[in-house]
Amino acid sequence: MTRAFDSIKRGLNEAIAHGKSKGGKTEGIKLYQPHAVDVSSLRERLSLTQEQFAARFGFSVATLRHWERGDRSPSGASLVLLNVIDRNPAAVLQALQ
Repeated sequence: MTRAFDSIKRGLNEAIAHGKSKGGKTEGIKLYQPHAVDVSSLRERLSLTQEQFAARFGFSVATLRHWERGDRSPSGASLVLLNVIDRNPAAVLQALQ
């Protein structure tokens, strides 16, 4: 395996170990489960084209199109960011300036 793979694997294993205690329950951590976001509706609510939305929030246009068509679903950090954009787009724009 490559050094990069070993590093990623080690980090994931550490994250799993940190998030779990005996019996598989979390200890001292509040788990956040982001809800699904209708990306097309969100973008339209903000009155942005796909190109504008992608450029403004750091997504590729191709990825955005896949999400809007339903070919793929956002996950991980992208889903968290979309949840924040959904709730408070001004805060995200301010943080990115």
